[in-house]
Amino acid sequence: MTNFIQELILLCTVAFCAGFVDAIVGGGGLLQTPATLLILPHYPVASIFGTTKIPSLAGTSVAAYKYAKQVKLNYKVLASCVLAAFFAALLGAYCVSLIDNAVIKPVILCILIAVAIYTFFNKQFGIQQHKAHSVKKQVLLAALFGFIIGFYDGLIGPGTGSFLILVFVAVLGFDFIGASAHAKIVNIATNVAALIYFGSTGHVLFEYAIPMAIFNIAGSYFGAKLALLKGNKFVRIFFLIVVFGTILRFAWDVLKFN
Repeated sequence: MTNFIQELILLCTVAFCAGFVDAIVGGGGLLQTPATLLILPHYPVASIFGTTKIPSLAGTSVAAYKYAKQVKLNYKVLASCVLAAFFAALLGAYCVSLIDNAVIKPVILCILIAVAIYTFFNKQFGIQQHKAHSVKKQVLLAALFGFIIGFYDGLIGPGTGSFLILVFVAVLGFDFIGASAHAKIVNIATNVAALIYFGSTGHVLFEYAIPMAIFNIAGSYFGAKLALLKGNKFVRIFFLIVVFGTILRFAWDVLKFN
């Protein structure tokens, strides 16, 4: 019982921090998933992934609600992205044993480094909303990238929220606050898809997942509140920090496999 309580305290602390970071710029899984793997090494990896999806879904839902109250949503773009991401996440989860992650991760690492350099030197990146596409083109692009990132989330996972924000800013022309709001709703869809897959195979540890969800919700609430209060410049800086952390994580994975 003592070990269980110690594990639960550590997991809830991590869940709060993950919810806070994820609500601002995504990437909470970069904290939550590796930490849970370290704290619960005696459980199968699939059970860890399934368990962390519940707090992620709970926290993301709270952040999405808070953003939606203050940000005008583009429902056409959102619907196409959500639908594509949901079914792609299911497909990605199904394909998780068929594709070698060691091949994909070096490619993602190069993309992340390019994103970090571009965002750092382009001071106006994501500060103001800029629509360069027609509504029809935005909808098609949202569906395309929603499918790609949804598949990635089902297959690998960490950094999905940050990738979604990047697409909404760089491809669809949103500012960071608007991108965060839309990304949260898309991320709900991918989390639900993953939960359907892991839940149907019995890979959810509810005794850990429910308390973690409560703390993730608390972190998400404060993270979203801070992002809306501080605005796009703050979110841009936070985005750079999280992307840099993601680069380090993927670089470690790539070097470890070589």
